[in-house]
This record gives sequence, C-alpha cells and structure tokens, in this order.
Amino acid sequence: MATSLTTARPAPTAKQPRNPISRKQVERVISRSVAVIGLVFGAQTLPWLLGQTGEAQPWWLLTFVPALFGLLIVVVVASFANRAVRAMHGTFAVVCFMALVSWPFTVLPDVEVFSGIHWLNYLITVATAMAAIAFSRVIATIYLFAAPLVYLVVRSLPVGGDAPWQLAVLEAFYALILGSAIMIIVTMLRQAATNVDDAQATALRRYGNAVRQHATEVERVQVDSIVHDSVLTTFISAARAYSPDAQRLAAVMAGNAIGHLREAAATSPDDISTIQATDLAQRVVTSAELLASNFTCAVRSVGARSLPAAAAEAVHSAAVQAMMNSLQHAGGLDVERSVEVRGLEGNGIEVLITDTGTGFDLDHVPQERLGVRVSIVERVANAGGRTAIASVPGAGTQICIQWPHNNLSDEISTLIDPAATDPELVDGDDVGAATVTDEAEGEQ
Repeated sequence: MATSLTTARPAPTAKQPRNPISRKQVERVISRSVAVIGLVFGAQTLPWLLGQTGEAQPWWLLTFVPALFGLLIVVVVASFANRAVRAMHGTFAVVCFMALVSWPFTVLPDVEVFSGIHWLNYLITVATAMAAIAFSRVIATIYLFAAPLVYLVVRSLPVGGDAPWQLAVLEAFYALILGSAIMIIVTMLRQAATNVDDAQATALRRYGNAVRQHATEVERVQVDSIVHDSVLTTFISAARAYSPDAQRLAAVMAGNAIGHLREAAATSPDDISTIQATDLAQRVVTSAELLASNFTCAVRSVGARSLPAAAAEAVHSAAVQAMMNSLQHAGGLDVERSVEVRGLEGNGIEVLITDTGTGFDLDHVPQERLGVRVSIVERVANAGGRTAIASVPGAGTQICIQWPHNNLSDEISTLIDPAATDPELVDGDDVGAATVTDEAEGEQ
C-alpha cells in the first residue's frame, strides 16, 4: 500500500547575527564608564580632603563626605546591576551641588584656608558627567555651567582660599572643559544609538511589509495553480458530462472554482480570524451532500474548538478536492464512500475521506496532475497541517487531513484490506505510516 505522509517543516535554524548596538546598550556602557571614572576621581580626591578636614565644620564633613563617597560606590553597584541607574547618578549630582553651595557657610572662623585647589573641584567633573546621564539635555547643560560658576565665586572669596580671579577662572574653566567633553560624548553616543534604533525599526517595518507582499504573491501563485487545475478539471468533467449526475458534479466543481477566486480576493495572509470547528465540519458535510448522494457523513467529538480561517479553508478545500477525486476516478455509485470529521487532542481536527473504489499508485501519479500534490497535500502543509494518503489499486483509497501538523495521530482508520500490501513510509517522517486495525474497521 502506497502511503504518503507530508507535513509543513520549520525552516532550518541558523546562527543569527548579533544585534546592532542599541540605545539601551549605549546607556549601559556610558553609565558604567562614568561610575568607574567617578570612583577613580574620588580616590584622587582623598589626599586633598585629608589635608583640608580642619577647615570646615565637623557636622558638614560628617554629612557630605560619607554621602559623596558612599554614593560613588552605590553608583558603581547600580550601574553594573542595571538598577536605578539614573536615580543614583542624579542623586550624586544633587548632593555634590549642595556641598558646593554650602561650602563657604561652613568654614571655621579664624582658620587659615588652604590656598590650593579645594577637594570638591575634583568631583565637579564627575557630578557634571552624572548629571548628563541622569537629567535631560537642558537640565544637564544648566548644571554643566552652574556648578563651575559656583566654584568660581566661592574660590574667589576668603572662605574659599581668596584665590586670584585668574586662578579661580582657570580651575572653574578646567572643570567646565572636562564636563563639556563628557557631555558632548554622551550626547553624540546617544544620538548615534537612537539613529541606529530608528534605522533598525524602519528596516524591520519595511521587511515586514516585504514579507507580507511576498506572502501575498505566494498565495496568489498557489491559488492560480489550484484554480488552474480546478478549472481544467471542471472543463474536462463538463465535456464528459453526459449523465445528469455527471452534469451536476461538473456544476458543483465550477462553483468551487469560482469560490476559490472569491476567497483569494477577500482573504489576506495576515488574517487572524478564527472559525469554529463545528462550522468547518458542517461545511465539509454540506459539500459532500452536494457532490454525491452516496457519501456517508459523520461528525465526532468536534467540540467547541476553533482554528484559523486560513487553516479551515485549506482543510475544507482539500477535503472537497479529495471527494471530487473519488467521484471522478474511484468508480460509480456502487463504490462505498464516507467522510468523517472528528476532533483531536490539543485543539486539532481531522477529516477522513474513504472509498472502496479502484484506488491508485501514488508513486505513478504524473507531476502535471495537481489535484493530489497541490490541491490537497501542499495546500494543507502550507496551512500548517498534514496529509496522509493510503491507496491500493483495486482496493480503495483513504485520505487523512489533520491540522495542526504536530497533532497527527499515529493511527489512521481505513476500509482498505490490510492484507493487500504492507505500508511504506515515503518521506521518512518520524510518525508511523498509516496502518489498519480491526478496531478501526469496526468503527467505520
């Protein structure tokens, strides 16, 4: 017994290219870099801090020194953990600015202030860099100029060391230059990453449109081939329709071909609508009754399951094509024919078309005949289903249509005599070939 088992196989997996740099990745790299650099600058500040601890109020030192250096460590941890990154960077920038503003008011009276660089000067650059990460561009720019300006004013006062204005400007300008460089780099990297994200999104959108257009073209080609075969078959049947039954069959076939054209015009590959399995079963039964009066129809355990409209249409069209093939090639009214629709586990559905007619050898079907290969097998496979065809010349044919393909049962009931020949697996699939059991025969 020649058996064909066909399924829609997934595309072969291949190593995917790495994703391009995104805005999130750039933000992660920038925040970690600034956090580590801030820790280094904080370590450089310690010698200057230890030499100036006797100038300020103890409460001020106990408030801001642990806060600033503790926040430097917290920022590093948050950046590498990718948690509350902007909040921690922004907190350090605010605390550093508060320390700058309160610095001149906490200097001890009658204390000789160190005339060199104040220890907060080393943290201004770190604070401006963290402000660029935490705040918007406008706020970060205001902070960039405000922090060095406050340092310039305080540095020129007696409480700030009474530095000459040239030296105060130089120190403030140095902090401004470093902060500006970091902010420019951060802004450029962010803009570049945003452009990459936008380009990637545009490319994906265009690719999606191209895929949909390609799917539409593929669907049109498939419909063209199916309708072409259906029309040719209809013409041949009409030319040979001498009896009333043959004329009625030709009329039904013509109506089905016209229906394919209408459905192709109204259906989109993106259609996500669903159809109840009971409606599909009723359509199959109605089609069987229209085609011939000697089809025995049965619907079993369909339940309340549903399936996509495209899959339902593929199953119905393939079932109709199988029934028409039986009427055209299996024999006359003396041939027993049956159609059974039943539900499967996992929201699946199965349609069995069986006859006891002349049968055929599947391996000797001409390639130009599209009724089995395209109208049944490939149509169901393209919809995500599976088709099994069992036929023995002189004994009969059974076609099993199942959707989805991963819900195929291992056993196909049939009326074909199992002693005629042994089943043979054609395409090497891992599911066993259709076999015949006494229990299956009894169910029929």
